[in-house]
Formats: sequence, structure tokens, C-alpha cells
Amino acid sequence: MRIPRKLEHVHYALQLGQSGKQGFSDIKLIHNCIPEASTELITLQTSIGELNLSSPIIVNAMTGGAQETEEINRDLAVAARETGIAMAVGSQMSALKNPEVASSYKVVREMNPSGLVFGNLGSEATVEQALRAVDMLQADALQIHLNVMQELIMPEGDRDFRGMLERIASIADKVGVPVIVKEVGFGMAKESALALLETGVAAIDVGGYGGTNFAAIENARRKQPMEWLNDWGCSTAVALLESAEALKESRHNGRQIALIGSGGIQGSLEVVKALALGASAVGIAGAFLRTLRTEGVDALISQIGHMHRELKLVMTALGAPTVAQLWNAPVVLSGETAQWCSARGINIQEYAGRTGLIKIT
Repeated sequence: MRIPRKLEHVHYALQLGQSGKQGFSDIKLIHNCIPEASTELITLQTSIGELNLSSPIIVNAMTGGAQETEEINRDLAVAARETGIAMAVGSQMSALKNPEVASSYKVVREMNPSGLVFGNLGSEATVEQALRAVDMLQADALQIHLNVMQELIMPEGDRDFRGMLERIASIADKVGVPVIVKEVGFGMAKESALALLETGVAAIDVGGYGGTNFAAIENARRKQPMEWLNDWGCSTAVALLESAEALKESRHNGRQIALIGSGGIQGSLEVVKALALGASAVGIAGAFLRTLRTEGVDALISQIGHMHRELKLVMTALGAPTVAQLWNAPVVLSGETAQWCSARGINIQEYAGRTGLIKIT
């Protein structure tokens, strides 16, 4: 009997792990020896569109769609509830096609009735499917994931990606909750981000290279792997910088568009660096899944709480009492990330020269 694809993805995600090449080693925060800040006054609150989050950390989309994944989503929902963070489910398309597996998604809302829960569908979804997905979870937002390369490598994957922007725009217009467009590990360049900003979405999750590698996962499932595609895409750090450039250049009618950094983020320092590059929030999936499956839900709750305390520590050291003030923290870009920026016309001196945290009275 063949293992369901959703379970194969979980298995290979844990087996293959994460490369750690998400680019944050190229990002250096500049020490502030006169921070004029107090840890007690640090707030982790942030926002995505009209949604107010108590923490910039999000349990990002992982799984659902098989009976065995219900336990994973239940435990993730408990951890999100106990730590007050938002959580996204994996693609709900399987539940729309097969109502028997809907419980593997609905359990998230059942375990966390008052928390922020994000639904999830692929870019092939229709408005009607998006409405059903939101209703299934009473979702506070809807992720639309982009996984072109994964689909192309997947033996049974899609091969036709026409009409993506039109469908996303229709969903953003009709669904009634903020729409977040999310890459799944291949990153997002400025050109793609600019196109998405015209569709009315509330946020872009850059989903960069360096975390769960869906090219490698699908190649592990193939009889004839195309392993030369395993390093396709751009790093999370680069994807954030590219998308931040798009925000500067776009004209989106004064709407506040949020960036979400995801892709291989595992520790608090990486979270702060992602925020300093312009993210309003960060999504973590693989690191949380590994803790959950190896140590249990109590260990995951402890891990998230510890990360919150560490975030406040680093923000105090930088003199940035809010997430928004981290956007003014000076950072030095080096290595491959700096080389990429030079080739793409991204001004790294602008990031190094930021002085918004220095206050002389």
C-alpha cells in the first residue's frame, strides 16, 4: 500500500533536514552600546494587514490531508494556543476534494478556538474553493502558496501555471480575509513581488531557499531524480531584500503590505535578522516539526517561549523596542548575499548606514 503523499513529505522533510544556507550568516547586526532600552518595555506585537499578532513568530504551513497528520496539526495548534502565536495549516485542497480528511485541518481550530489560524491553498484554487477553505477553519487569513518548481519535479505535479495572478487577485478581492502569498522554499525575486503587489494581497511570505527543500523531497520520490534542481532558487535573506526593493518601487495605493520571512529560520538571531531586513513576521516550520516529532509538544511550547525571551534580549541590545523599529537597525551585508545585491542593483550601503535607532536628547 502506497504511503499518502502528505506523509511522504513529512517523512522526507525530517529525513533530509535543512541546509542552513538561508543567507543569514551574511547579515551582521551592528552592536549598539548605548541602546537606551529596557527588556521590560520590549513588545513583540506586529501586524499583517488588518491582523494584529502578539508575536512575529508564526507556525508556518506544514501538513494535513491524511488521517495520520491530524495528530501533528493537533499538537501544533496546542503549542500555538499556549504561546499565543499564529498558525497556518498545509494545503487544504485535499480536504476540498475528499471531505473525509477535513478533520486533519479542522482540529487546528478546535484546539485553538480563539487564536489566529491561516488557511492554505495553491495558486490553482478558485474563489469558490478559497471561500470553502476559509469557512472550514473559520480562518483569519488565507495563504496562497506558490510551488512551481516543486510541481514540475513532482511526478504527478501540475505543468500549467497560466492565470495565477488573475486567480490570486480574484481571491484577494472576494475572500473577505487577508490573503498572504507564500513561496515554498525557492524564494521570491523583485519582479514576482512587484506583480503580486498589484493583486491586492495583504502580505508576501518570501519562502526562501535554506529550509525544507521541496525540490530534494520530490526528487527523493522520483524514480529518475533531477538532483541538479535541488539548489534552485534564492536564499531567504536575498528574497527578503528583493521583496523589500519591490515595496519601495511599487505603487499599491497606500496600502500597508507586510513581508514575512521564512525558509530555514531556526533560532532567535535569524528571526531578528529577518525582521531587520524588513519582515513584519517570520514563519517557522521545519525546526518546529523536528522538535515536535523528537521531543513532544511540551518541548515545542518551551522552545517558542524561550525564543520570545531571546528576541526581547536582542531587541534590547539593539535599542529597538518594537518590531517596526528593527527596520531601522543598521546591518552589514557580506558574502554571497552582498554579491547578489551588487549584481541586482540593491544598495547595501543604505542598510549599513541606517541610523534610526540612535537617539540623542
